[in-house]
Amino acid sequence: MNTGMLWFDNDPKVDLLTKIQRATEYYQHKYGQKPDLCYVHPSMIGEKKQRTTGIEVQGNQMVLPNHLWLGVKTSAGA
Repeated sequence: MNTGMLWFDNDPKVDLLTKIQRATEYYQHKYGQKPDLCYVHPSMIGEKKQRTTGIEVQGNQMVLPNHLWLGVKTSAGA
């Protein structure tokens, strides 16, 4: 992913999957396509692997806690 949308959500009452769903809906409305990759701070993932519909969730130290970086995967040749 070369570019993406940074989303901030610090609602303590909502789990990570709900936060990703909110961000995905906004992304899809704004950009006209559904993201398939979401980077989050590793502390947000927890011990169990997160499952979302069609969105790969990966931990990345460069993303601050409570932030989601959503976008579309780029091909290996791009």
